[in-house]
Amino acid sequence: MSRDNVYKPDTATVTDIQLEAGGGRPIRTMTFQVDDPAERKKFLHKPGQFIIISYFGTGESVFAISSLPNEDGIIQVSAMKVGNVTGRLHALAVGDKVGVRGPYGKDFPVDEWKGKNLVFIGAGIGISPVRAVYQYVLTPEQRKNYGDVTLIYGARTPADLAFKDEFKEMDTRDDLNLWLCIDWKFGPKGPIEGNAHTDWPAINMSAPGDTVIPEGVNKFTAFVPQLVEVVKPKPENAIVVTCGPPIAIKFITQALAKLGWSPDQVYTTLENRMKCGIGKCGRCNVGDNYVCKDGPVFTQKEISEMFDDQ
Repeated sequence: MSRDNVYKPDTATVTDIQLEAGGGRPIRTMTFQVDDPAERKKFLHKPGQFIIISYFGTGESVFAISSLPNEDGIIQVSAMKVGNVTGRLHALAVGDKVGVRGPYGKDFPVDEWKGKNLVFIGAGIGISPVRAVYQYVLTPEQRKNYGDVTLIYGARTPADLAFKDEFKEMDTRDDLNLWLCIDWKFGPKGPIEGNAHTDWPAINMSAPGDTVIPEGVNKFTAFVPQLVEVVKPKPENAIVVTCGPPIAIKFITQALAKLGWSPDQVYTTLENRMKCGIGKCGRCNVGDNYVCKDGPVFTQKEISEMFDDQ
């Protein structure tokens, strides 16, 4: 990206809005298109990169790009309403304007993964950066370049699952293994055994790996790390891409380790508070690493080494 002022955003227009989840933690998927046709190709991104969106008069925030790469300046992000900027974005209507800067950051090395089996694991809104990668891999042009593809995703309730229509379509594909889960219901003493919702059978809570999977069933009552132990993805000639809340990633990587996965096979993204996007402000550094330009994509091995040096 080359501009006279790297901090000056381009304007973009909202072209579509989809409500993914309502309630107290609403999630919206918003599609924007860069207004200036001459600038659109500069926003050609790669899976894993991020964008900085400005709501004029309020501020700007970092968002993972969840749409396929394109030269038409079309950018799609999914955002949960949690603060001032996301609150403003949730109030947008089709035709409204925002500012956009980017794309920034290191992408997932999808070309290096050709010929490998791929496992995608998302928790909650963390499915957004994962989506850009599995969408790319599942395109007709790319699908033949990869082995088996497995997608594991979970959220608090069925209503909190993002991209519901997309998953319904995926469930009909014969070149994808799809597994979904919703969280256990909680009582005074913690999770309550039993189905959290109709048609979402509970796994074996005390020993997830011993769960007997009924024929034709691919959605369960479980936490995402437990579902990983149920599915048992094999590490041979394979890569994992996982994103979600830090606590979810901690237990997901522990579950993968039980199954024999090594840290250099597991890719994720860091979400340190990035501001400038180009490694100048220093807000996102971990030692000598700047998440905005050295990441946000890292292997679990790289992350462990970064924090061991602190």
